[in-house]
Order: sequence, then C-alpha cells, then structure tokens
Amino acid sequence: MRFATLPNGTPDGELHVVSRDNTRSAPCKAATTLQDALERWDSLQEALKEEYDDLCAAGGVPFDPARALAPLPRAWQWLDASAYDSHGKLMDKAFKVIAEKIPGKPLMYQGVSDEFYSATQDVPFPTEDDGIDFEGEFGVITTAVPMGTRNTEGHIALLIQLNDWSLRKLAPAEMKTGFGWLQAKPKCSVAPVAITPDELGVAWRDCRVDLPLHVQWNGETFGKPQGYHMSFGMDELVAHAAYSRALPAGTMIGTGTVSNDSYREVGSACIAERRGIEIVDHGEPRTPFMSFGDHVRMECTAADGGPLFGPIEQKVVRG
Repeated sequence: MRFATLPNGTPDGELHVVSRDNTRSAPCKAATTLQDALERWDSLQEALKEEYDDLCAAGGVPFDPARALAPLPRAWQWLDASAYDSHGKLMDKAFKVIAEKIPGKPLMYQGVSDEFYSATQDVPFPTEDDGIDFEGEFGVITTAVPMGTRNTEGHIALLIQLNDWSLRKLAPAEMKTGFGWLQAKPKCSVAPVAITPDELGVAWRDCRVDLPLHVQWNGETFGKPQGYHMSFGMDELVAHAAYSRALPAGTMIGTGTVSNDSYREVGSACIAERRGIEIVDHGEPRTPFMSFGDHVRMECTAADGGPLFGPIEQKVVRG
C-alpha cells in the first residue's frame, strides 16, 4: 500500500491512498490522518487494503506529489541512526576521530520531530557559513512497539525516504559538549509517498532497502549508493530504540546517510562523505558545502524504474 498526506489547513493534513504507479490518489476513508491509521494499524489492514486495491483498479484523481506534505507531517518521535559502517569509518579516518562505540549497538540520536519539510519546500538556513549539507536516507515508521521488543519487523508499518539536513560546521562543537546535536540538526525533509514493505517485493531484503538512492546536486549526479549495505537492519534499529522505552505509533527511525564501501565508484549521499574522501586522498577537502540557491534531488526507484517514494527536490534559501 502507498499513502500520502495532502494539505487541508490542519497541521496533520488529510490522509490519501496513492496508486501503485503514484499517478492517482483518493482520500482515505478508514482513517483521517496517517497518525490515526498507525494507531489502529492492525485493525485497519483489511479496510486499507481494500481501498488501495480499488484505487489501483480505477478511480481517484491525479496525484501531484508537489502538493503533498511529508507523509507524517509531525511525529511523536524521530530517531536517526548511523547504520552504514562505511560512512562512519571514513569520517573517523578523515577527521582523525577515535570513536567510542559500543560493539553490537548502532549509533542513534533523537532529533526534532514537531515538523517535517515536504519534498518540494524551499529549506531556509541562517547562513551559508554553517556548512549546509544534505543527507540521503531511508527510514521506517512504526506501529506501537512495547518496551523490550526484540522481534520488531512486524512493527514496521511503512518505509520512507528522507533528506536529513545537517549543518556540518556546528556539529563538532556540539558533539564535544557531550550533550549531542541541536543547532547542527535542523528539520528533515521526507519524500511524498510512504509505502508498506511489500511494495518493494524482493528489494525488501533482510529489513533493508536493496535499491540505490540516486542523488543529484545542481543537476549533476552526486551519488547512487546502494541501500542494502547496512550494518544493522531496520528491525534491529527499532529494537535498539525500544530497549528501555516503549515507542508510540508513528515513531520514525532513519538509517543515517546511505553509504557503500565503494564510495569512490558509486558516489555519496552527503557532501561530508565526499569531503572525507578528498581529505584522505589529497590532504584537504575540495568540495564546498551548499550555497543559497543550490538544488538537491533524491529518488529511489524500483529495479524496473517504476516510482516508489517519489523524489525529494528542494532549494536552499536564506532564512
């Protein structure tokens, strides 16, 4: 199934069912908002599937992803991991960081969740001097997860694609405080369509998205890293988050920047990684961070080129 949220003058918007080719949509009858649907997810499955099948067969109205809000415009909780070891190891090497990581446990922090940017909103920042960077990620939206749940795949309701914006020049100072990020991690952007894992078919493998994420910066290909190469599956990320707390329905968890060991060949999903490669290879970074007016585009498509989450296409502007 596929879902999007369209504006209706309220913070949470109106939930719509989207056709399999992302060309048509219809207001959801079984639930008014995505949060409403997630809180009753198990009991609504039959009704939601019936609406989805009917829409795919015929009916609905043209779906314009540019009008859509983030699928879940605001969430009770947003947690972001760093589940691609290739990215972490490169950053540690490039910046000579001795990271104190706990073996067998993913890195994860809690970010801002009161609002997510839509996939087409201009994104404002105070100044170019903060090191504006994009970060292409995948993520999940969960149903309610009881504390201590270990087998969490059944609690993964939806998959999403994100741009987790970062201000790179603010991050090191905030990390040294021991309190974590605040100013360095502004609001995220989310692609217009959230999909159930079965929409990926065989590309949903080991609770990972086994497809590349295509990233363009100012119209030039920046990277197309493969999503599968996570050190922890999304089910493991959910279990890690639920170790000492129950997760409310509508919890969003990100994978962190998509990255591969072959980053020199496939490119990157964030500028920081390319700069890290340049530091290792040349002793200094050569690629600048983003400037006002720059555009970024991200999209993951099916193996046959068919649409999945829809693209994120945004411009950086002065706040």
